[in-house]
Amino acid sequence: MLSAISGMFSSDMAIDLGTANTLVYVKGRGIVLNEPSVVAYHVRDGKKQVLEVGEDAKLMLGRTPGSIEAIRPMRDGVIADFDVAEAMIKHFIRKVNKRGKPKIIVCVPHGATPVEKKAIRESVLSAGARKAGLIAEPIAAAIGAGLPITDPTGSMVVDIGGGTTEVAVLSLGDIVYARSVRVGGDRMDEAIISYLRRQHNLLVGEATAERIKTSIGSARMPEDGRGQAMEIRGRDLLNGVPKETEVTQAQVAEALAEPVQSICEAVMTALEATPPDLAADIVDRGVMLTGGGALLGDLDLALREQTGLAITVADDALNCVALGTGKSLEFERRLQHVIDYGNQN
Repeated sequence: MLSAISGMFSSDMAIDLGTANTLVYVKGRGIVLNEPSVVAYHVRDGKKQVLEVGEDAKLMLGRTPGSIEAIRPMRDGVIADFDVAEAMIKHFIRKVNKRGKPKIIVCVPHGATPVEKKAIRESVLSAGARKAGLIAEPIAAAIGAGLPITDPTGSMVVDIGGGTTEVAVLSLGDIVYARSVRVGGDRMDEAIISYLRRQHNLLVGEATAERIKTSIGSARMPEDGRGQAMEIRGRDLLNGVPKETEVTQAQVAEALAEPVQSICEAVMTALEATPPDLAADIVDRGVMLTGGGALLGDLDLALREQTGLAITVADDALNCVALGTGKSLEFERRLQHVIDYGNQN
């Protein structure tokens, strides 16, 4: 009874709990929050005390003194630090919902284990939800990209997030085949960091690697063999002093070759496993790319060369999963078969 009364005064919401960013969609209002999935805390008397969450915490990454730690509580799309993730979810819910207990739907990677799903559901319930549902990320991405997933035809979506890439073939409102590979934006950042360490003896942080990727990142070699260039700063590993150097688009493409190839291979494996009639539909319709990783320069062309299919980047690729999770909340009756509430009443 109390739960029902509390629900009347709260706004139901959908959460895209991503490795890099968390987006919150409130029913009837759309996306109202988009902040980095980062928490800064210090330990006092054996307990973690949260200092900052989101944007303010991200500014501290790689710059904290010994007494403070800034971490990403999500890894590969699932919870890596239970307590810190719960504090983060609680903070974001309170930021957009001032009263009552909302019903919350969260998207999870298709490859998440039952234990990982249970951890996410329990975190959301502990953070103040009256009911917590889960939806598979590929389904949310396809809904957000506007694919007709309830039709009896095949649709293929490739969602490239911060921690994982989800490749799925959908038909009649559910997943026919899905594959989740732990390659995403974070792996691309790591590849840039290792390349600069190997080739330039330069050590850069995650923030610099991300800036390089978003500014001049490319999945293919530039036609002139060099492309755009940008100045970056880091620490010289030979003499230990700060150093400034130039990095070109060709070098970034070389650094990203391995993660890009992993994404291409995941798509090829999915196509091989797709039933023939659905494969024929995909030849007609092509493949939809969603997620922040889909914005990497020339990734659609790299995939087109490997698969021979038409590749489209979704209009609002960055927000597709959050929008799709939100739509599953708005049209819950029609999509109830894809939302998993576990054994809650």
